[in-house]
Amino acid sequence: MTINVGILGFAHGHVGMYCNQWKQNPALEINLVAGWDHDAARLKKNGDNFGIAGYADLDAFLARPDMPAVVIGVETSMHADVVEKAAAAGKMIGLQKPLALTMPQADRIVAAVERHGIPFTMAWQMRADPQNIEIKELLKSGILGKIFMVRRRHGLPSQLWDIPSMWHFNAELNRDIWADDAAHPVDFIHWLLGAPETVTAEISSLLNPLAPNDNGIAIYRYADGMLAEVVCSFTCVAAENAVEVIGEKGSIVQNYGDVPSCNVPRPAGAVGQKWYTLDKKDWTPSAIPSPTNHGTRIAALSKALSDFFHGRAGPIATVEEGRTSLRMVLATYVSTREGRRVRMDDPAIALV
Repeated sequence: MTINVGILGFAHGHVGMYCNQWKQNPALEINLVAGWDHDAARLKKNGDNFGIAGYADLDAFLARPDMPAVVIGVETSMHADVVEKAAAAGKMIGLQKPLALTMPQADRIVAAVERHGIPFTMAWQMRADPQNIEIKELLKSGILGKIFMVRRRHGLPSQLWDIPSMWHFNAELNRDIWADDAAHPVDFIHWLLGAPETVTAEISSLLNPLAPNDNGIAIYRYADGMLAEVVCSFTCVAAENAVEVIGEKGSIVQNYGDVPSCNVPRPAGAVGQKWYTLDKKDWTPSAIPSPTNHGTRIAALSKALSDFFHGRAGPIATVEEGRTSLRMVLATYVSTREGRRVRMDDPAIALV
């Protein structure tokens, strides 16, 4: 049975990818019925493209009784306001990342979800990616023994974009590219390993003043001493390796896991994911192929969202997990500004 879904804001490009999948694949059982956006031109373009009713009035959009779920894709600065309204209207919510710009905004979102008791999920693509799920299962199996280090490299080629035209680089709407997109690998680390105790970070603005904080490294430390490194360059045009896991009894390597590594030539027959164990003394290639482009990874989240809205699966990430991942990101700003290791319970994080 299909479920009617509305799109609350088309600012975030990922939303359009989900819509395309839902329109093209009836097996996903999502019926797009309506859209709202504060930008009239953007609303008309997407309404025409997806053949759905467009609403200029948010209250009228949320009042539709035949629409139990919404995907929220407005600019990040608007998340708290629209989540409060959608939750009060009793809608199931799928929210684009990151949860919010600040911890006070995040607290408002958590409070709204809890107060109204509505089903809520974050739309984190990396948590639904089959290769990433395989990594998590390998760690859980114990085949690698004690885990010492995890590294996630992540990037985008922002120097190829028309930055002045993009809301993503507007500090009032989205803070900056680090907050917006380093959020992906930071949440990946959170999902894979849990919440850390501390972080030490260096974030820099190295190329275009219009795209500040375009390169950075964050080192998260866990209670048992395990280290997780997030390395992001948003001035990266080519790469290969995306994930490395170092364990007592072996290692995992994942390639072709982001835009720069997907969008450049790769060797014929290249293995996207593999692991080495001391028992076998050889590499085991994953049976899960790497997509030919990163858009395929993003679009695949449409199924996970469908399963959530239908009650076939729980949240991709809960609202509390969204708040913790945001805290992990904002703690990197405190660390780089003050030149110190920062605990995840540091009060300064709430002031970023």
